[in-house]
Amino acid sequence: MGSERKRGVGRRAVLVGGAATVAGTAVLAREELARLWWRLPGTERERVEGELDHPGAEWTAADRANWRRADRPADFTIDRVVVHVVQGSYPTALKVFKDPEHGAATHYVVRKDGHVAQLIRELDVAFHAGDRDMNERSIGIEHEGFVDRPQDFTAAMYASSARLTAGICARYGIPVDREHIIGHVEVAGTDHTDPGPHWDWDRYMRLVRRAATAGGAGRAPTAAS
Repeated sequence: MGSERKRGVGRRAVLVGGAATVAGTAVLAREELARLWWRLPGTERERVEGELDHPGAEWTAADRANWRRADRPADFTIDRVVVHVVQGSYPTALKVFKDPEHGAATHYVVRKDGHVAQLIRELDVAFHAGDRDMNERSIGIEHEGFVDRPQDFTAAMYASSARLTAGICARYGIPVDREHIIGHVEVAGTDHTDPGPHWDWDRYMRLVRRAATAGGAGRAPTAAS
């Protein structure tokens, strides 16, 4: 075995390995082109300013610096919902997500009374999870309040957020389970702790399943949406 290591890599292995690398690069290039086709002139999906993905939400746009234009799920599969807590008030969340210097925003913010604001279209990538891959594959939901104040997580908030999540899961075929509905703290590499120890996951998931059984909320995206 020692002598085999000393021989190094043969010319045939280099050629075969090189061909495999070229082939692999070509496959990756085709996949990237498939993701980006919609950016060509005349192929971008038609958009309506202020159009909602979640019925009943209030549209209030995040600053363009805090999200990236995309065409999900055509270019990136959506298979996660990430639950956040603002560490502040509802107005504070809207204010910072409209600040181009903040560098982050979620698709939705849920107020204590259950009111929902949509800041970014679901087809676009929000900078919310602190991880590019998770941003591309997920939808982020912020909740008004603080992680160390269980009283901030009201019945109205849980119920409204559960309906929102059930609708998202229905639109994209996301399983209603804790593998696919996660907290920000569960994103790999994050230094965040939200939604924190007082977020009642058992209660929340029960409400999401109930809403999903009842039909969730919202409609599936179409080419014109």
